[in-house]
Amino acid sequence: MAMNAWLPRIDAGSDPKYQVIARAFAQAILNGQLPAGEKLPPHRSLASELHVTTGTISRAYAELERQGLANARVGDGTYVAQARAREMSSGTSAHGGLRPGMPPAPALIDLGQNVPQSTGEAAALCATLHEIASDERLAAELLQYAPEAGSMRHRLAGAAWLGRAGSPASASRVLVTQGAQHALASVLRAVARPGDTVLAEVVSYPGIIALARQLRLHLVGVEIDAEGLVPAALDLACKSLHPRAIFCVPTIHNPTTATMSSERRDAVAAILQRHGVLLIEDLVPAMLLDTPPEPLATRLPDQSFLIAGLSKSVAPGLRVGYLQAPPAWCSKIAAVIRSDCWMTAPLMAEVVSRWIENGEMESLNGLQRAHIETQHQVASEVLKGVTYRHAATSSHLWLPLPEPWRAAEFAAALRQEGVLVKTADSFVIGRNAAPHAIRVCMTGAPSCEALTRGLSIIRTTLDHGLESGMASSYAP
Repeated sequence: MAMNAWLPRIDAGSDPKYQVIARAFAQAILNGQLPAGEKLPPHRSLASELHVTTGTISRAYAELERQGLANARVGDGTYVAQARAREMSSGTSAHGGLRPGMPPAPALIDLGQNVPQSTGEAAALCATLHEIASDERLAAELLQYAPEAGSMRHRLAGAAWLGRAGSPASASRVLVTQGAQHALASVLRAVARPGDTVLAEVVSYPGIIALARQLRLHLVGVEIDAEGLVPAALDLACKSLHPRAIFCVPTIHNPTTATMSSERRDAVAAILQRHGVLLIEDLVPAMLLDTPPEPLATRLPDQSFLIAGLSKSVAPGLRVGYLQAPPAWCSKIAAVIRSDCWMTAPLMAEVVSRWIENGEMESLNGLQRAHIETQHQVASEVLKGVTYRHAATSSHLWLPLPEPWRAAEFAAALRQEGVLVKTADSFVIGRNAAPHAIRVCMTGAPSCEALTRGLSIIRTTLDHGLESGMASSYAP
């Protein structure tokens, strides 16, 4: 079984073990820890990990199938069911109506997905596509092959976008990618080999966890505090593990919202330089700031990779990212891009480049900031008195849970009330203990009214869940 695979926890009790296992998987599926299409662990591997028989696992998976939460594929394993099947299992019939005798399920408010709200991007896209369509010569050019690193004009736009965050690198060091995740994958494929050790914050962006599994890298979590990476823990990991690289989010960390001080960045950079560890810095959340702090990468220009994208600050459908690399690595990463997809679609890169050049991107960014500010005002009113972490332009909150709540059970209780959130388990590297906390993405709500309703359910569950008996069955 992969080192980072999610595992259910089996507590001692009178219920049959297969029911306990099925219940744990059901909670993970319903709260988003296990997304649709995710393959569940093989029967034999999971049985070995949990010290039960393969028959127990078979019965647990059969129970998940009965509930419509999983599908078995002959010869291929068991997979998390798509959302439609899960909706049917929660009370709707195959024709979309309620099953006889079943109460109507509440409309779901998805506060688990970090998706920016539309603030004018569609109108801007229509106008830009009209401009491009009126230039037949340019349109023909955009339909041809482009250099794998992107055309020089598109790389110049990328350098300008990264420059906004305080990175002074020239366009010759910037490569155009199909989003930030593609940029991260390209770096890892270029600098690491199967079995290499890569570090990251112990609670980290799930994308690095997925890539490490896929590339068979040894991903190790480093202790964090209110500012991010703890220097002493990082130094120890570098000394003992000799990592090839480290991935981190120094500004508005996902999911904890922490931002490193200048002093902390100096300390982290000194450690990485001393041990010769390559730095991969994620700038995606930082790009929402009006004036982001100077990237950690500027302190280590010859051993740092800087990644920026548009999925959180503008729109996830704009699959364009920018990767700044040391000169010695640019050709190697370009070769990886060529082998992966040959190039980033020139039409999409053209749209984004025009927005950067004419100021449209800055305008859209400002509208997104204003929208998030309004959401923070809603959160501060509804969650007044509740301890949670946030950053001024972060579209999500990090909410530690009081005892005796466990994150999975709290998320399951919210799901029953029609609210989806992400638990800390989704972000923890390896088998490290997950904090009992949830990430609440405010932009997932379709309106301020829906956000108010979703946060009110969270507040009510926190305030009254225990005394009303909602969490009594979850108490340690």
